[in-house]
Amino acid sequence: MSVTPLDRRSTVDALAEALRARILDGELGGGARLREQELSTGYDVARHTVRAALRALEAEGLVVVEPHRGARVAALDAAAVQGLYELRAALELEAARLALERYDGALPAEVHAATARLAQACRRARPRWSAVVDAHEDVHHALVAASHSPRIAAAHRALAAETRLFLVQLRPSWTYERMAGDHEQLVDDLEQRGPDALREHLRASARAVIDLLEQGGPDAKGAPGRSPA
Repeated sequence: MSVTPLDRRSTVDALAEALRARILDGELGGGARLREQELSTGYDVARHTVRAALRALEAEGLVVVEPHRGARVAALDAAAVQGLYELRAALELEAARLALERYDGALPAEVHAATARLAQACRRARPRWSAVVDAHEDVHHALVAASHSPRIAAAHRALAAETRLFLVQLRPSWTYERMAGDHEQLVDDLEQRGPDALREHLRASARAVIDLLEQGGPDAKGAPGRSPA
């Protein structure tokens, strides 16, 4: 008897995916309330499905669920952004140093390929920030993986949720073109000047988010066509 493959994605997974995209695209800003009844009605799903999807997003660090207060989209404050920058710099700079050492001053093909995919995602006719966030993550993960240090890679993966929130909050400060160009330049500069180029790259984006928070908070909206970096 022939077997027909089924779509194994559950309703919970589908709802979590839809909400994740809305958060990463900036449609649901930091601090936005995620009310069970509204989501249940809007997506035509049971409330227990909504609760399960919100718990899944909470595990990813994208949502905060508070007893008796409901759920809201997570956001980083200025202190958290500074702390994230410091930890990413410690991990990624050492990873870049090791990678350049292991590959005789160059970066492996995987890093260049991930950077090209990011540029492609940014330069599409109708780019989606959620797709750019995924591609950005791949670039930095590829760079860290090139160190061949499992401990650094594991520590870096643990920062994925915070880094995604950081990118959402950076959205009003960067154009898509700048996102693509900065990472293409970063790879070139790493091979020419070494890890200091990465420090400058991380510091600039962290400073942009902190400035934005100081000026108007994480819900500040960018102009159409703009995005984080």
